[in-house]
Amino acid sequence: MKVDQNRGKVGAEGSEPGIARTTLGWVGGVILGAVLLFGAWAKILDPSAFAQQISSEGLDFLVPANWVALIALALEIGLGVSLLIGLRKRSVLAASGLLVLFFLFLTGRAYYRFANGIVSDEPGCGCFGNLVERTPAEAFWQDMVLLVPTWILAVWGRATGALKYGFARVAVVGSVTAAGLVVALLSPRLPLDDLATRIGKGVEVTTLCTGAEDDRLCLDTVAPELREGHHLVVVTELDTEGFLAGVDRLNAKAMRGEGLMVLADATLEASQTFFWTYGPSFEIREAPASLLKPMYRTLPRSFEVVDGVITRTYVGLPEMPEAEPFVDPFAPPAEPSVGSQGQ
Repeated sequence: MKVDQNRGKVGAEGSEPGIARTTLGWVGGVILGAVLLFGAWAKILDPSAFAQQISSEGLDFLVPANWVALIALALEIGLGVSLLIGLRKRSVLAASGLLVLFFLFLTGRAYYRFANGIVSDEPGCGCFGNLVERTPAEAFWQDMVLLVPTWILAVWGRATGALKYGFARVAVVGSVTAAGLVVALLSPRLPLDDLATRIGKGVEVTTLCTGAEDDRLCLDTVAPELREGHHLVVVTELDTEGFLAGVDRLNAKAMRGEGLMVLADATLEASQTFFWTYGPSFEIREAPASLLKPMYRTLPRSFEVVDGVITRTYVGLPEMPEAEPFVDPFAPPAEPSVGSQGQ
């Protein structure tokens, strides 16, 4: 009877797992790769938000936050594509594990700081960028559940005959990664705001919320009048240049009795300073950053609401007629000019 000399033999990369184990490893790798690519897509749409979080976490101590964001994004895309096509080499799995730890560090630190009252409930990017509504606790535990078990499965079920790198596979990974980085660099100048934010045509204001169930805050709670009628809503900071340049036109619109509301995360002092400096005719409604940040990539951002449903969005302020010059009704009539006498 011929004995298989290789049976049970441990090779250079370990013993060969069974079919069930290999299948589970493949499934884990594919799911992990898909999660990483979805997270990369969310960050590609708004890379500046990811860079801002990196800066706020103090992770730009060696290189600028924008470069850290691009490096992390390149790894996320490259590793996601590699896992999706079954390229589960040791180097790929090791780098994936480090990336998983990086995202868990971001969400875990945000969760710890929020739970201990160090920071308020502000939106965080984590693995899925700013596109998905998640509390700090939800971000941490969801990343933990989605990333850790799938990575463990991918490692545990890795076959010794895992796909080799090869020119074609490396070309696919490199091409997709390069394309993703190009789109990320161009993204701020592309009309992707409706994809990158939570507001868009057909979105109901009742679905724009932040916070857990006990502290749930929605846009229609901040501004209940949006449930009925036609309104123009401007999301901004009170010192944003593009907003200040349009104050006169916004005043003119408000003076005509048209629905207009400005949402800003502003302190009482900032609101009072703005009021005494610019004398706005429109109402400024205070809203927390956790509610407003997912609505924009750049400020100001505007949208129209009809009976509680967003019908149109704008990057910046919408086109509005210029403000008419003020005419004092009690002023004496102007004297006719010399050239007009006797004509």
